[in-house]
Amino acid sequence: MALQVRRDFCSLDKYVWAFVNNKPLSPSYKYSRKIPVKTSKSESISKDMVRRGFRFVGPTVIHSFMEAVGLTNDHLVSCPRHRVCSSAAAAARVNNN
Repeated sequence: MALQVRRDFCSLDKYVWAFVNNKPLSPSYKYSRKIPVKTSKSESISKDMVRRGFRFVGPTVIHSFMEAVGLTNDHLVSCPRHRVCSSAAAAARVNNN
């Protein structure tokens, strides 16, 4: 599975970032109750990974993964980390491409 992704995309990194067009998502949530546990994007990544033979990659797990690696910035807009994470993630992707 992972080896096939590596053959097809050169790395798992490039594979997952392709789902967000190499640009981190920044939904700009104002209230924590609005932050979802899964999104349509995490559902599509999950479905593709399951199709490729990965297991235990449900949409909630994938959404958490997306938050952890910077694919999505779910910090509240009032959080000081929101702008920092958005800027850092965007700069990292530009430097890696």
